[in-house]
Amino acid sequence: MKQLLRRIGQTVALTLPVILVTTGTLAVTRVPWAPPTGLDQQVVAASSGDGSIGRTSTTPNTQGLAPQDALRVDLMEELKNHNPGTALDLLERTMREKPSLTPYCSELASELGRAAVHKYQGDVQRARSFARPVCDGSFAAGVVN
Repeated sequence: MKQLLRRIGQTVALTLPVILVTTGTLAVTRVPWAPPTGLDQQVVAASSGDGSIGRTSTTPNTQGLAPQDALRVDLMEELKNHNPGTALDLLERTMREKPSLTPYCSELASELGRAAVHKYQGDVQRARSFARPVCDGSFAAGVVN
């Protein structure tokens, strides 16, 4: 019996680190800051139907624009078609997925705030109701200005 327990202990001692390292490595590859794999891109592209990720057929063509300008067009289109909350969600998601655009985040959020006030015909309270802590509160600052 003692021999059997020792054998089980040795087996666990040898296999447990391998299992822990393998599952830890797999978990780290799926975090938001990890670069997307080819499989992730294929799934996203396949799910959009026509291959245009995140855009509908009524969205203006943003080809040839700088990335921050293309994002600005997408954000304003989202605000126009839905509400400032969905536009802020898009901004937050984009900042997570494309960290190279973070220097433009405050400017874009502020523009969204001004556009929200314009959308609601100057109703600052209604526009402010969509404020979130995206880009250090720049949306709320844009609403006020």
